[in-house]
Amino acid sequence: MKKLIECVPNFSEGRNPSVIEQIAGAIKRVEGVRLLNIDRGPGANRTVITFVGEPLQVVEAAFLAIQRASELIDMRLHSGEHPRIGATDVCPLVPVSGVTMEETVELARNLAKRVGNELNIPVYCYENAAFTEVRRSLAHCRSGEYEGLKEKLERTEWQPDFGPCEFNARSGASIIGARNFLIAYNVNLNTSSVALAKSIAADVRELGKFKFEKDPATGKVLRDEKGEPLRYPGGLQKVRAIGWHIQEYGIAQVSMNLLDMHVTPMHKAFEEVRKKALGKGADVTGSELIGLVPLEAILEAGIYYRKEKNLPMDVSQKEIIQTAIDSLGLNDVVPFDPEKKIIEYLLE
Repeated sequence: MKKLIECVPNFSEGRNPSVIEQIAGAIKRVEGVRLLNIDRGPGANRTVITFVGEPLQVVEAAFLAIQRASELIDMRLHSGEHPRIGATDVCPLVPVSGVTMEETVELARNLAKRVGNELNIPVYCYENAAFTEVRRSLAHCRSGEYEGLKEKLERTEWQPDFGPCEFNARSGASIIGARNFLIAYNVNLNTSSVALAKSIAADVRELGKFKFEKDPATGKVLRDEKGEPLRYPGGLQKVRAIGWHIQEYGIAQVSMNLLDMHVTPMHKAFEEVRKKALGKGADVTGSELIGLVPLEAILEAGIYYRKEKNLPMDVSQKEIIQTAIDSLGLNDVVPFDPEKKIIEYLLE
């Protein structure tokens, strides 16, 4: 089996096509690496690039992309809806075939070490590549975001895993790791209310929402004996979620990371957001996939909705995929082209 890994770096630039083209150009220059997708979001001011190839070539392409981003993106000038800590905010490596997670962890840590040493960027290792349990969480590593990074680096517990323990004003910090396949999935609401989107996100995500002494608007967050905030459990396992407003669409979204599509598939996440939205006087209009999606995830959604609608099951794969697209509203804000969004079709 050919050894393949995927890399999905997220860059803090979604409004200047020239910058993204130059970063993508650095990736394309590495022989044996195939660039699969560029997903640029102006509202979030963030771009997700997906590429695959043999392990050492992918790591080299990732380093060159991070290097180019550090030259082109000035975090002192950055603003956007999505949380971020640096020019290359997060860079995960994902085993695809012929590579174990242990091998992918070693590759991620080697990449992190090189970025820290050669580019003088503080690097935190997350997910499977984390050196401590608390740093497995991307949200924990990103806490305080870019604006809080200078003060954060002055605290002993926030010494980076690699690179200088000094504030890099231009590039910020980077979070590099190894993880399983993740689906970045946003559900569109028929409202522009960020407060409503955030409330729904708190209801559906695994971490749930904070417990307050009184009203959330005025009370203090309740904490345990260790000082950790207490939470009401959320509705969906292996799901991270935030709420935001996307200006170019004129709507609010519940933006989710589905960490394990076998635990919480897309259709389950979509229906849970719909349920919570209806309970708050709103509704969903459709959804949006960021980056790529496995064929299995789309087929599972199509099969689920065909059963729900009592539609014939003895149909082509293409028809099942179309059912998923229509039922999830994947064409609601941007066109969904299966040939460009389903990873297996691109790898063919």
